[in-house]
Amino acid sequence: LRDGNQALIEPMSPAQKHRLYEQLVKVGFKEIEVGFPAASETDYQFVRDIIEQGKVPDDVTVQILTPARQALIQRSFEALKGARRAIVHLYNSTSTVQREQVFQMDKQGIIDIAVQGAEWVKAEAAKYPETEWVFQYSPESFTGTEMDFAVDVCDAVTAVWQPTSDQPVIINLPATVEMTTPNVYADQIEWFCQHVNNRQALLISLHTHNDRGCAVAAAELGVMAGADRVEGTLFGNGERTGNMDVITMAMNLYSQGIDPALDLSAMDELIHTYTACTQLPVHPRHPYAGELVFTAFSGSHQDAINKCLKQQQDKTAWDVAYLPINPSDLGRSYEQVIRINSQSGKGGIAYVIAQQKGLQLPRSLQIEFSAIVQREAERSGSEVSPEGIWQLFESHYLNSDQPLQLTDYQLQRTGDQQHISCSISNAGEIHAIQGQGKGLIEAFVDAISQHYQREIIVLDYHEHSLGEQSDAQAACYVQTNINGQRVCGVGINTDIVEASLHAILNSMNHASQLEQSRVA
Repeated sequence: LRDGNQALIEPMSPAQKHRLYEQLVKVGFKEIEVGFPAASETDYQFVRDIIEQGKVPDDVTVQILTPARQALIQRSFEALKGARRAIVHLYNSTSTVQREQVFQMDKQGIIDIAVQGAEWVKAEAAKYPETEWVFQYSPESFTGTEMDFAVDVCDAVTAVWQPTSDQPVIINLPATVEMTTPNVYADQIEWFCQHVNNRQALLISLHTHNDRGCAVAAAELGVMAGADRVEGTLFGNGERTGNMDVITMAMNLYSQGIDPALDLSAMDELIHTYTACTQLPVHPRHPYAGELVFTAFSGSHQDAINKCLKQQQDKTAWDVAYLPINPSDLGRSYEQVIRINSQSGKGGIAYVIAQQKGLQLPRSLQIEFSAIVQREAERSGSEVSPEGIWQLFESHYLNSDQPLQLTDYQLQRTGDQQHISCSISNAGEIHAIQGQGKGLIEAFVDAISQHYQREIIVLDYHEHSLGEQSDAQAACYVQTNINGQRVCGVGINTDIVEASLHAILNSMNHASQLEQSRVA
């Protein structure tokens, strides 16, 4: 919530910060750097809010960042007043280039800044005895600092704080700029651990950046070299090329049978929160989380995966070619993607639909519908005709006799909020529902989620016209996650709003179909 937030084109609003913080707590993080309260009123108020509103669970410790300046340290402690337990993260830059060109100081001048900052931190903490304080110090740009000098600065700080094995101090060693290969960083960590004073009273922490694309590797090797703790951000968001991606490192541990003690089983929800709060996408090939990471385009890969999956049900350990972990552990499934062109044969499903009806199926729908067609082909033992493909599409996505149908709706805007009132027919029984949100989709999802008690996340939305005339129909496509299950929905109507609402309802109907078929 600090390193990631400062690197955004548009820093998070208070509401976004609260949402992301609550997601981090839900996932299971126990130490969360919640801001730089002395840097802005927004950060200060956010820290006050989560403390005063009781949003910090007993097993969670908040952490704040402050430079070694007295007024800013005082402001930071004021922000933390009333916290049960808190980490105060003090830093000053120690690298050769910063020392010589930015601060124009000698080594002793840099040590004096760190020591004075440590003394101010210790003095302020004494004013708030009701809080359990944990001190943390970072020689910022550690990787650009002479190793013996980094040890000297940290020893000078811990001499002020006097840590013990029962009350340790965190010494954080940042690769503020990734300057070399991960093995060299690990060597630096090992050397530091061997030469720093009072090692048994220190928690050595890592904070790697991704300038060379090796932040996760550097953190993993740094832990092997003796570090006790790692700092990172969701999906690696941070300055320049970003910070170490804590999700990737956690999943790397998980893939090797090591429990990271984080609940990452609802990856769609995590991505949805992240993108809504940061306004940044997750790359489709991002490790573990990307849209394409469990998709094989190669026919030989698809064949190998399918053969392994058929045998996997009898095994207790996951052992599938090309898939390092079971996608279902992240709330995902293995998805075959058919490359579309006019010569694709069975793989040309989307092309046939486009040629026949003008529908431009988005990728998520291509994936889902191709599996339906494939099952029909296997059932019949023959190729499915274009007419048969369309009949399957209609029955799964457009059939008007599905349980949930929209009969009426009304929209009203108040400020930046949309309010929607709807009448829904559920197997002939009319339900009146209401919801609100920043847009039409959010308001409608709010209404149906509350009424039908389902957790619904809209993952993808597409729309296009089916003609050029003013009365042409519009097609809307959605991919939703309903109670942990990804499903698609389609709506076609001359009213674009109604088409959108039909698409969401049809995704719910489709989810119900799948649930019933599994029960059967």
